[in-house]
Amino acid sequence: MNKHSRRTFLQTSALGLVAAGSAPVLSACAGTGKEKQVKSEILFQLAIASYTFRKFTLEDTLAMTARLAIKNIAFKSFHLPLESTPEQIAEAVKKVHAAGLNLYGGGVIYMNNEAEMNQAFEYAKNAGMKVIIGAPAHELLPQVEQKVKDYDIKLAIHNHGPGDNLYPTAASIIEKIGDMDPRMGICLDIGHTVRVGGDPVKDVEAWPDRILDVHIKDESEAVPDGQTIEIGRGVIDIPAFLRTLVKIGYKGMLSFEFEKDKDDPLPGLAESVGYVRGVLDTF
Repeated sequence: MNKHSRRTFLQTSALGLVAAGSAPVLSACAGTGKEKQVKSEILFQLAIASYTFRKFTLEDTLAMTARLAIKNIAFKSFHLPLESTPEQIAEAVKKVHAAGLNLYGGGVIYMNNEAEMNQAFEYAKNAGMKVIIGAPAHELLPQVEQKVKDYDIKLAIHNHGPGDNLYPTAASIIEKIGDMDPRMGICLDIGHTVRVGGDPVKDVEAWPDRILDVHIKDESEAVPDGQTIEIGRGVIDIPAFLRTLVKIGYKGMLSFEFEKDKDDPLPGLAESVGYVRGVLDTF
């Protein structure tokens, strides 16, 4: 995968946190010298995977998300434990709404047995989540499919890359759920994808209707030991990936999972968010 030229991009796009990802793009009319508005159909929204803020309290996590002008968040259990009572979940959701945010999902949630599966769907229902980012045991998949139908909650199975025996790649997910309910699909983690030698653009093109959630990040190298790095500084061609999401009409969340600098993630995350918004503003 060719490393995207950060310097070239920064010379040709307006990069900043305030850039609107769905803003119209101006293009020159051929032969007239005039400009016209061409509105890009960017149907997805930006979000935060709260694993990014795993060292911080719920309140700090909500505050930092709001500072980024991002309205959607998916909770890891650090911020809303899976064993929470309905009352505790309601209190946490109240805080989310007070911060002006939308709790759209939760995960990654592992489901190793029937009890964990039942807990996951009750947890998501009580929190008003629309999607579970999950990793169910293979033998549970028929029961999980029934839960998806009963609860009308999507299941986006997360690919975890090298060393993962359940779902290392998007292809390994489709192999297991390809004939199941279309509300069962993929949470495409593009960092893990390149670390296992895959291409996130090809995954999106191969299964456009089964990409239900996206974890966006960048990697220092496309090798198993690659590390998360600020978006735009690594090896992933982020503009090509974003163009592909726009091309297929992706309508889910583009969720930032910034695993670097766990004790102080906000500067690198803000840079990453600004870079993505800058790219989108050129479409």
